[in-house]
Amino acid sequence: MTLFGLENLPYGVFSTPGDGVRRIGVRLGDTVLDLSRAEADDLILAGGALQQPSLNVLMSLGRPQWAAIRARIVELAPALPAIPLGDVELHLPFDVADYTDFYSSEHHAANVSRILRPGGPPLRDNWKQLPIGYHGRSATVVVSGTPIERPAGQLGAGVFGPTRRLDVEAEVGFVVGVPGRRISTADFAEHVFGVVLVNDWSARDIQAFEYQPLGPFLAKSFATSVSPWVVPLSALAQVPPPAQDPVPQDYLLPPGPAFDVRLRVEWNGTQVSTPPFAQMYWTAAQQLAHLTVNGAVVRTGDLYASGTVSGPAREEAGSFLELTWNGERPVTLADGSTRGFLLDGDTVTISATAAGADGGTIGLGEVTGTVCR
Repeated sequence: MTLFGLENLPYGVFSTPGDGVRRIGVRLGDTVLDLSRAEADDLILAGGALQQPSLNVLMSLGRPQWAAIRARIVELAPALPAIPLGDVELHLPFDVADYTDFYSSEHHAANVSRILRPGGPPLRDNWKQLPIGYHGRSATVVVSGTPIERPAGQLGAGVFGPTRRLDVEAEVGFVVGVPGRRISTADFAEHVFGVVLVNDWSARDIQAFEYQPLGPFLAKSFATSVSPWVVPLSALAQVPPPAQDPVPQDYLLPPGPAFDVRLRVEWNGTQVSTPPFAQMYWTAAQQLAHLTVNGAVVRTGDLYASGTVSGPAREEAGSFLELTWNGERPVTLADGSTRGFLLDGDTVTISATAAGADGGTIGLGEVTGTVCR
């Protein structure tokens, strides 16, 4: 049984050796179906959207067109041109318009408070009133496999240099297709095209020195990695979200669906954690509503991420800050070496499966990156 069957069909952008032309395809098993060629041969009618070098035009068409094109792909899949996955190069699947990162795991937020603000309250007073977030840099969103250069910055008063506490954040990202402003939670699925995996690389020592009073800046802006496959939102099963207390403001209701995504984090090939996305306190629909409630516009290609996904157990931590408790409790990898934070040459891979809309299990692929100097 494949995690990338007809019930999934995630979209991506690929090229083949020799021509370098970027084309749109979907993954079926261990092959890529060439949708650009299929539309050029008049097998699929998409107004030229499938003959673009990115998914943006396709994503802008809206939900009825997404459904119609997807149904046609399912119908034609056995006859569409297929290329072995190992014979293609995968690229950033969409042009990122803007990037926003949220902070929506109660377990992660409480852990970070205990580590960075010992003696203070686990959650700030406003944390359960609104989805906390910050604006990142779209220019530094990169596709899985891109090397991650160790960032430098101020590590403390009078101290400048490369980060000594490079970390990961295992997240789920949502890709906007249809632009809008003041989007209600009920209209979430009309605007969001699909889902990617996200690693929001973080320099914890730079972050600790700079984040008060305004929040993350250089500690976050150097790189954010995303998976090369955009799983259509319609392929995911919707599950009830966790209870929220106190009851949120009206614009955050109804809360919208949660999604049963099960992440896995590997450090140099050793599985170190399995963060549970279904436990996130704030839903993706509430995040989008909050992002736009002040009149801010989202555009085709906007990416917003869930924030670090963490559960209550140590082995469910979505960051190494939590997993090693700021380096005080190192993890042992399969080769016998120990780690508190990332060393040069270390590779982190985040993968995930999810409950599919058809009742089965689908794959979200993986996002990987190797640290270099």
